[in-house]
Amino acid sequence: MRDLIWRLRSTVSFVMLALYIAIVGPPALAAAFVTGLAGHVFALGRFGATAVRRMLGIRLAVSGLEHVDGTRPTLYCINHRSNVDVVAFEALFPRCPRLRGLYKAEVGKVPILGQAMRLVGFVPVERTNRASAIASVDAAARRMLAGDSFLIAPEGTRARGPGLLPFKKGGFVLAIKAQAPVVPVALHGTDVIMPRGRFWVKPGVVRIDIGEPIPTAGLDIEDRDRLMEAVRSRMEQMLED
Repeated sequence: MRDLIWRLRSTVSFVMLALYIAIVGPPALAAAFVTGLAGHVFALGRFGATAVRRMLGIRLAVSGLEHVDGTRPTLYCINHRSNVDVVAFEALFPRCPRLRGLYKAEVGKVPILGQAMRLVGFVPVERTNRASAIASVDAAARRMLAGDSFLIAPEGTRARGPGLLPFKKGGFVLAIKAQAPVVPVALHGTDVIMPRGRFWVKPGVVRIDIGEPIPTAGLDIEDRDRLMEAVRSRMEQMLED
């Protein structure tokens, strides 16, 4: 019976989100086009995401916020096991208001949503096209050099079981190009709330542990593998703890 209730609750929440985007999105994008300002688009997006998260019964328990420094560009790396991993953005953003993200290029094809993400500074990545992926890393590096921070999932796709999938190197190249520290972020419980392959959400708590920054100052592109392994090792330890 509880599963049925949770399925209905999830369906209603996702329908409400779709309606919110369809109703609020077009005038917000039009206003941004006329004024050249996009702050309101970001604010409306955050409001909708937080409202749906609460409707779904997902609660956040965050530790390590002292490692989030919004005054410097930083690359935040999360483990990826669920569609609800995006709650990490909500946890980090209050202390890092210039936080943006890399996202799959196919998400950018979604009407309104894709346009809004590009408008507020998120960078699409086409993983199957190496030249395009390199261009995306360069674009994100320019934004980081201008002061933005980024949130990425270095596994690239959702893991089905415990442990981490192999990491992609692009994010670590990005951090080195921007000479920005890398902060590991371990998400616990998202795979229980909404495992890969399930469309509905089981209410519960997501624990978000934020680790100490790993510096990149003085590193060059040849150090990308060493940086990647250092971040992976730290994340594995945090997930075990």
